[in-house]
Amino acid sequence: MNERWIPAAIGGLGGAALALAIVFGASMAGLLPGAVDARIKSYLMAHPDLVVTMMNKVQAQQVDSEQHERQAAVDKVGTARFFDTSVAYVTGPATAKNTFVEFFDYNCIHCRNTFPVVQKFYEAHKNDTRFAFIDYPIFGQESMNAARAAVAARRQGNLYIALHFALMGTVDSAVTVDTIEADAKMSGIDVAKLSADVLDPNIDKTLAAAHKLAGDALITGTPAFIINGKVHEGEISDAEIKKLLKS
Repeated sequence: MNERWIPAAIGGLGGAALALAIVFGASMAGLLPGAVDARIKSYLMAHPDLVVTMMNKVQAQQVDSEQHERQAAVDKVGTARFFDTSVAYVTGPATAKNTFVEFFDYNCIHCRNTFPVVQKFYEAHKNDTRFAFIDYPIFGQESMNAARAAVAARRQGNLYIALHFALMGTVDSAVTVDTIEADAKMSGIDVAKLSADVLDPNIDKTLAAAHKLAGDALITGTPAFIINGKVHEGEISDAEIKKLLKS
């Protein structure tokens, strides 16, 4: 450890913790008199939990700050842009009280881990909630291929949902071209039409718009959810969905 960590620590701490951070940083940098420095190092070595507590507090406050900034960005973007059909696959009543947005990548393990929760919520609320599914490929070419196929499948109506859930349910391997073809057939997709539609340049525009929207909303990873206007990045549980719905 060296003195370069001090600004980050100072930014998130206050009171006694701040003082301890400054003294600890100075000690580690060799800026204190020898006798004092030795006593401080000895004390900190005997109480390493103090350092851990400080750094955990810094991390927690940084996460809270990022979440606050992200929520402010989502509020600024406004709900309508997430339900733009040129960006998202939108389904459910237009007048629904509740709204559910997901940014996802088919090769994101956290998206797959959360998939059963999302599918369960969708099946229970597809008639009373407005959904926006936004393909946001960030894990390389295979993810881009899967996203292009999924966006192309939107042209086959609600078969998109069947393909989306089939791809998201992939287990223990990457979603490849072979996976896409097999899942498309299983989902009732017209594969010949899908193969033609996936070449349409407008699909590139849709995915570029999705990346632009994610950037504007400070969405940095997948999955990312916006439920009744409240943003949640990362895996989500039934209980967390219920909490966001009430907010």
